[in-house]
Amino acid sequence: MLPKELIKKLRKIEITTCRVVNETLAGQYHSVFKGRGMTFEEVRLYQPGDDIRSIDWNVTARMNDAYVKVFAEERELTVMLLVDLSASQDFGSRAKTKGEVAAEIAALLAFSAISNNDRVGLILFTDRVERFVPPKKGRKHVMRLITEILSFRPEGRRTDLNIGLQHLMRVNKRRSVAFLLSDFIADRYEESLRIAARRHDLIPIALRDPLEEALPPAGIVLVEDSETGERMRVDFSSPRVRSHFFGLVTARRQERARLFRKLSMDFVELKADEEYLKPLVTFFRARSKRLAA
Repeated sequence: MLPKELIKKLRKIEITTCRVVNETLAGQYHSVFKGRGMTFEEVRLYQPGDDIRSIDWNVTARMNDAYVKVFAEERELTVMLLVDLSASQDFGSRAKTKGEVAAEIAALLAFSAISNNDRVGLILFTDRVERFVPPKKGRKHVMRLITEILSFRPEGRRTDLNIGLQHLMRVNKRRSVAFLLSDFIADRYEESLRIAARRHDLIPIALRDPLEEALPPAGIVLVEDSETGERMRVDFSSPRVRSHFFGLVTARRQERARLFRKLSMDFVELKADEEYLKPLVTFFRARSKRLAA
């Protein structure tokens, strides 16, 4: 049985998300993700009126009779949500943690998908695959996915993006739309990202907290790495220390953006303390224009 606090949070996310999807995102989603187009179904004997361009000449030569290829329109998409549940996602210096924001964004994407009659699946990961929920349709299924993201207690604490990406490629042999929600505080995931982006329409959504980028002048502070447990004393009052830290974080973010662009990937950058709907709508509109060009 779910705790009352979780039920209350789920209900709030459902009401808010459904309203936003119906009023804003559904049309944007549909214009960007319309399905995979036409898929081969069978060959059959040529009939008067068939387009001669659809003749399968290889089969025709073998059978000594004219055969045509038959295609069916493939409308249904499979949408996969890859959600990072590592310990750094529990961090939040404002009203919400990065993990809570990730759950809300995942809900928006999932409800947008089912409004388009698409299937949605979920991969929760840390330095291991924590939970896999196969793609299905329907509101009840989406609520299960959101519940998993909000309530699941992972065994791992570290981030390994390779694990989530490699699992995606194992469980989804056919091309899917995959949203990767993480703070991307990880190393050596470029090759897995490149392979996954080639096989799937992979869209990274990078979450960050303002305190992770701008240290406050708070004096000497005992800092603990949430993923490794390592502790150290840092003099936050030192402008040199704060400037050095800001430079490292900025360089990491810029390097990540360069990697996404190099792989021709659409991506979204979001701050956990800011409204995320506008950046998402902007992303969908920009992607729609680019695909239509």
